[in-house]
Amino acid sequence: MSAWIDRIVREFPSELSRLWIACDPDLVLLDTHVLQALRERGFELLSFDDSIAFRAEYEDRFRSAWDQGLKAPADALILHLPSNGSDQLPWDYQRQARFVRLGLADIFQKLSYPALRDIGPEHYERLFEAHQAHATQVLGDAATKDFILTHVFRIAPILIDDETAFWREVLRLHLRGEVLPASLADRIAATLKAKPSFAQLPVKRLFEDRAYALRAIQGSWRNYLTIAGASAAEMKGETSSVEDQFVIPFDHPDIRMGIDTLFLEGALTPVRCASLPADFPSWARVGIAKDSSGQAQFVAENATNVAESLPSVDASHRDWFALARRLGELLHQYFGLPADLADAVAQDVRQAQDAADDQLQDWLRRHFADLPSLAAANGPVMLHHVPRYLTYRRGKGCARQALLLFDGLSIDQWCQLRRRLTERMSTIEIEEGACFAWLPSLTSVSRQTVFSGLKPREFASSIDTTSKEPSLWAKFWQEAGLRKNEITYQKGIKHRDQLPAIEQLVADPAIKVAGIVVDMVDEIVHGATLGKRGIASQIENWCDTGFVEQLIELLINQGFEIHLTSDHGNVDAVGIGRLNQGVLSELRGERVRIYRSDDLAASVPENLEAVRFDLPGLPTDFLPVYPKGRGAFTGAGDQIVAHGGMSVEELIVPFIRISSKSLNDEK
Repeated sequence: MSAWIDRIVREFPSELSRLWIACDPDLVLLDTHVLQALRERGFELLSFDDSIAFRAEYEDRFRSAWDQGLKAPADALILHLPSNGSDQLPWDYQRQARFVRLGLADIFQKLSYPALRDIGPEHYERLFEAHQAHATQVLGDAATKDFILTHVFRIAPILIDDETAFWREVLRLHLRGEVLPASLADRIAATLKAKPSFAQLPVKRLFEDRAYALRAIQGSWRNYLTIAGASAAEMKGETSSVEDQFVIPFDHPDIRMGIDTLFLEGALTPVRCASLPADFPSWARVGIAKDSSGQAQFVAENATNVAESLPSVDASHRDWFALARRLGELLHQYFGLPADLADAVAQDVRQAQDAADDQLQDWLRRHFADLPSLAAANGPVMLHHVPRYLTYRRGKGCARQALLLFDGLSIDQWCQLRRRLTERMSTIEIEEGACFAWLPSLTSVSRQTVFSGLKPREFASSIDTTSKEPSLWAKFWQEAGLRKNEITYQKGIKHRDQLPAIEQLVADPAIKVAGIVVDMVDEIVHGATLGKRGIASQIENWCDTGFVEQLIELLINQGFEIHLTSDHGNVDAVGIGRLNQGVLSELRGERVRIYRSDDLAASVPENLEAVRFDLPGLPTDFLPVYPKGRGAFTGAGDQIVAHGGMSVEELIVPFIRISSKSLNDEK
């Protein structure tokens, strides 16, 4: 146990109380390693977002068991309040519970509290270690920011003395998938402003805005190819912009190291070139669009790299998001190969998929139960965080929010959509992220979490249907302060002829939030006969209709900030045998079966390899059983595309922000 975890956990002596109230305005507890340590000591944490939902869960799962001397889900419960006060809590909780107050000012006594407030819980452990080892005196605001930059983000502004050092730090930051809080980006900009070589650079934005930084690197890469003698083909709809004018020293070894990874992960797009000079550097070919045979070799090499660099069992959820994006890009490239070349590298790709799935399942057993409680201010970790994240964006000034849920869209299929959007829409900015769907990754379970902001246990009565989504969506936003006429929900959207009705609807200035379900990908998946390769081809044909960019364009034109996500992905699976159990199974999917009791869940025949994986966020009588690996409860050997299970492709879904480039540039 690290010193940081020990510092937090010792605030909760297990023998003193069963019910604890943690006043935690800085979200100190919302770190996966802290939550895991508390869970190992017999604690469970529940956030006090909704008093009625909390009381139902507390009374049903914990208090009644404790009062009867029965085994509860945990030995003790922590009621988590993201504030200093507990006045909003019912009196009986305050009477029964033991209070703990946690705050960064008390823990980091030698650092300036205002400078600490912008950093997230994921950085507290590293900061605590640095504070213990290196904070020898009380630091002011500016010195605290430099301390955090140096010891948490590994950036020393005073040592950035030329453009090579500057771009190296920008690349290193975004390679880790991180961005700097605004206050720290301001500090770097203030430190560098006196140096002439940085006078024309938008220093602050390059450190705090990943989408803008990647745009700048992409534009500069095209300039570099031209200088190196390559003849770069123009992309449809491409226009020059201010970030195209940056000159990045790509030839420098410190810069080169990061560029290949950004291309491998799909963060940068290889450029099509009509010709290359004879002396073109070999390292730079990673950023050149390849012919089919070169692409096949690239896929095989990337598959090996993915299999050899999987997150460990102690990794963070952010490491899994990065892996899922990299695997998605790999699969997108693989499905784009001609059939004969794809067959030649299929074994490499399958080994990467299997290795990733096995490692993820080990990680899920250790960490998945803690994910629902994590903070989501910087982006949702799980799908039920999405509505609250949108309220946060509204609070930051983005008054009109559109949530596009592409039912069944996996990350590799998002990569396909993204390529088409970047080719056809030069006026938008795309910021890519990911989040976890709920298990089981079935539409009625996972999609409802998106539109309700609730865990599945909290909508148990409708867990087998999506018919309640409009009312759940409206209820969430009315409780967030909107009026009924300011909220809309539409589903079944898939064709261009439906867009005029959507445009008329969102043109109403009263509408502040729009939830739109796009069903086409899920429809394609359920009718698939040629696997995910065939699905990729059908999605390509759908994109040719212009539906996706026209939907996005009409929402952008009406002033909406768009977030695009999915309720689950999909996976190529192989039948392990049918389950002919009649009514024993409540929900019957190919990748999961749901039972209402332990006895029924144990009725799966032993000759069919299946596993139980129960979660505290599910109803107590909702017990999923999954086939092992990429199996499916269909005829032995059947090749299908399905969802519901625990693979990377099903469980980690895209979470994308799309906005107007011009509006962002004005900020």
